[in-house]
Amino acid sequence: MSQFDGFSKRTPLILVWALLLLTACAPSPALSPRSSTPAAPNVLVVETFLADITRQVAGDRLTVDTLMPLGVDPHSFEPTPADVAKVSASTVLVTNGVGLEAFLDKLLQNADGKRVVIEAANGLTPRTPTATEEAHDSAEPEHEEGDPHFWLDPVLVMRYVENIRDGLSQVDPDGALLYAANAAAYVTQLQALDAWIREQTNQVPIAQRQLVTNHESLGYFADRYGFQIIGAIVPSVSSGASPSAQQLAALVDQIKATGARAIFLETGANPQLAEQVAAETGASVVTGLLSHSLSAPGGEGATYIEMMKHNTRTIVAALK
Repeated sequence: MSQFDGFSKRTPLILVWALLLLTACAPSPALSPRSSTPAAPNVLVVETFLADITRQVAGDRLTVDTLMPLGVDPHSFEPTPADVAKVSASTVLVTNGVGLEAFLDKLLQNADGKRVVIEAANGLTPRTPTATEEAHDSAEPEHEEGDPHFWLDPVLVMRYVENIRDGLSQVDPDGALLYAANAAAYVTQLQALDAWIREQTNQVPIAQRQLVTNHESLGYFADRYGFQIIGAIVPSVSSGASPSAQQLAALVDQIKATGARAIFLETGANPQLAEQVAAETGASVVTGLLSHSLSAPGGEGATYIEMMKHNTRTIVAALK
């Protein structure tokens, strides 16, 4: 018998053991990461300021995309076919709600697929106009649901954070603890922002806390920090409305009667009518408020908190 005869007889047994070892070391298809890990939610947010708030809650766990470009007013936004495709690809859509996105129903009808829609302002009650506002607002309502500009009061944004936290936790339960921790940390920042805004606005004498705006957008800010809404160039919560000659004349009279010092315009607003009113009243025209959109990265309002600080500085500087 040669030296290889014993090896030949044991070869089948050795092969069997080798196959068993290879089988034991190979990953099970049922347990492989690809089959057990669900795809991360594809989160799309309508407005830029709301996308920043959503990112604070989502953290690094989710990628958050924005539907509207920087500098665009949601009142006048018209979705393109590319926007429809973005919505179709989303599994989560975050909106402000309360009628701000008038284009949304048609956009969702045209979009394929199913998605969870998180309405950030859900549960908030639209403000009731003051007697002064009602007296100078005869325009047809553009938002039957009420004033949608809740985000210009950081205390109300805390409800936005809660709604976003709960919505993300619903679609991604494994991330619920992270979303809760991020939300709590961001609420602390919003509380600090509220205190800072109150400290800044307290520099303005009460008699001078009068706001005239391009359209009715600062009502919640005024209610929170003790300002009076004197009127608006466009007497509507929508910037897409148009004032009548009688409404402009009434605004001129109101500014003269109250001595309001400034007319505040958001970025992108046409200053022509405001300049006409200013010429008749002596009020100054102050531009550059960031009401509906963040600024570009590196700008004065690249995040929601920076946006609110920029607006506060602008208002206080014009009125104190």
